[in-house]
Amino acid sequence: MGYTVTLSPSARRDLRDIVRYISFDSPDRAVAFGHFLISNTKRLTDFPQLGRVVPEFENSLIREIIVRSYRVVYRIDDRNQRIEVIRFWHTARGNPAI
Repeated sequence: MGYTVTLSPSARRDLRDIVRYISFDSPDRAVAFGHFLISNTKRLTDFPQLGRVVPEFENSLIREIIVRSYRVVYRIDDRNQRIEVIRFWHTARGNPAI
């Protein structure tokens, strides 16, 4: 059985803000893109080490995958077999705050 993926409060806010921003141009695309981001995080259930270590934090438990122009930053909890998505961060915004 794989890891459980959860979204932190900051990741939920990020996702809400991304969908809201895109919805100004296309509500349907906004919802679809939100689902697309979430579906990409589900790959982590079977492959928690899939992402690279986030260079800014130099912590092997904090990793990221790139989904289009977004950095999906997550923390690995091996003991509880859990992945916590910390941020959905647009690459143009610089370094993510965690």
